[in-house]
Amino acid sequence: MAQESLNPFEIALRQFDEAADKIGLDDGMRAVLRTPKRQLVVSVPTLMDDGSVRVFEGYRVQHNLARGPAKGGIRYHPKVTLDEVKALASWMTWKCATVNIPYGGAKGGVACDPKKMSRSELERMTRRYASEISIIIGPDRDIPAPDVYTDAQTMAWIMDTYSMTIGHSALGVVTGKPVGLGGSLGRAEATARGALFCIREACAVIKKPLRAATAAVQGFGNAGGTLARLLHEDGARVVAVSDSRGGVYSARGLDPGQVREHKTRTGSVVGFKGSERITNEELLEVKCDILVPAALENQIVLKNAGRVRARIVAEAANGPTTPGADRVLRERGVFVVPDILCNAGGVTVSYFEWAQDMQGFFWDEPEVGRELEKFMKRAFHDVLAASRRHGVGMRVAAYILAVGRVAEATRVRGLFP
Repeated sequence: MAQESLNPFEIALRQFDEAADKIGLDDGMRAVLRTPKRQLVVSVPTLMDDGSVRVFEGYRVQHNLARGPAKGGIRYHPKVTLDEVKALASWMTWKCATVNIPYGGAKGGVACDPKKMSRSELERMTRRYASEISIIIGPDRDIPAPDVYTDAQTMAWIMDTYSMTIGHSALGVVTGKPVGLGGSLGRAEATARGALFCIREACAVIKKPLRAATAAVQGFGNAGGTLARLLHEDGARVVAVSDSRGGVYSARGLDPGQVREHKTRTGSVVGFKGSERITNEELLEVKCDILVPAALENQIVLKNAGRVRARIVAEAANGPTTPGADRVLRERGVFVVPDILCNAGGVTVSYFEWAQDMQGFFWDEPEVGRELEKFMKRAFHDVLAASRRHGVGMRVAAYILAVGRVAEATRVRGLFP
């Protein structure tokens, strides 16, 4: 079997190039859209609880600003690299364009192991990182949000640090904040709910009622854990879930609420009563109707794509499927709901949150839910129509729409000076 690159930025560029080829994008525009606008690398010296000082490396990449301020999360993970952040920033550009919200793409990260840090260490590191990137973020410039191992509290620290720096409260500098600090109702479940709306539509396309479907979810964090619960509530039988320590399987089905309680008590889904232990890799090959990769990049690759037995792959994670694996899945008739569509519910409600912050006028939760459903269904059917029109898979179709929209905005704006 041929070797494939697992470098996330190289993968992002290949996905872009395939769509650019389809729409005949000229070389100059390709060069502009392939190249991140800004790449900021910062050192983050942090006082640890034992009195020592550690220096972490942090990143903030703004990929494209043609359609509006940059938007994208911040992740804390030991394996964060600049290339990963560049890839994630570019995926945010295409994601925002796919659901047609007025943002460009950005992403941030700090290479650290948050599981080995105390709350006070995380706060000091976060505030120093926020101070270092404050030169390029702002409510009308670049708006961070939570991502892997960051949450509403992380955003509150960033908002406070930025606000103290400029001398007044700037609610709109981040999204995914606590509701009491200008966060939006419905934001915590937004990524999962957006994915659920896409899965419902995908089930209709393949003529498989969700209520009669089985599902496996890799990643039991905010997105995956919530989506497992929502699928269960919709009548699907969730047969497997996993987290960073491993997974569990039961052909009879798992109750995600009970699995959540077990994880809260023990720190992992592993060992849930009445289940069989499996690995994260084995979960991807479980026989099911709906497979949800909701963890990290490069999970479905050339090596295992031929063993995926799901009819629908709904990418709640960013970049879980490599281009080579994508081709294998398409050849085998698997319906892939790509990441830049499937997990766009989070950034969509972040857009709602930002709009509420900027206006100082807040919506109730049912309104947030109605608007999210409208945005996600419209985007799904826009992509589906492009897929049928061009005779391509859903991923290439989403990129065709997104790249076309960003290219048009870039063309109309022109080059300065």
